[in-house]
Amino acid sequence: MAAVNHSATEETKKRHKHEGPQKHIVAYIMSLILTLIAFAAVVAGEVNASFIIFILLMMAGLQVFVQMGFWMHMKDKGHTYAIIAILGGIFIAGTMIVMAEYWAWW
Repeated sequence: MAAVNHSATEETKKRHKHEGPQKHIVAYIMSLILTLIAFAAVVAGEVNASFIIFILLMMAGLQVFVQMGFWMHMKDKGHTYAIIAILGGIFIAGTMIVMAEYWAWW
């Protein structure tokens, strides 16, 4: 009986391996860099406005991936339903935006 409990504990430890602070520090630095790039794009006044909007959207998209992957742990196993729900929400929101634009311009 003791051998069964021992192997179950080892299996639990293998599944829930602690990452340590290194990955969190890297994610934090990446978030800061993305924020600084977006801030610098806005502060640079002589740049085309459409290019600034493009840069801001790209930095926001990258920021979402960094936040989801490192802080919300979506890269780990067992988050399939959460990822499907988030992607479904993005699809529904995008569809609603396209429909609202079509309705407003009709």
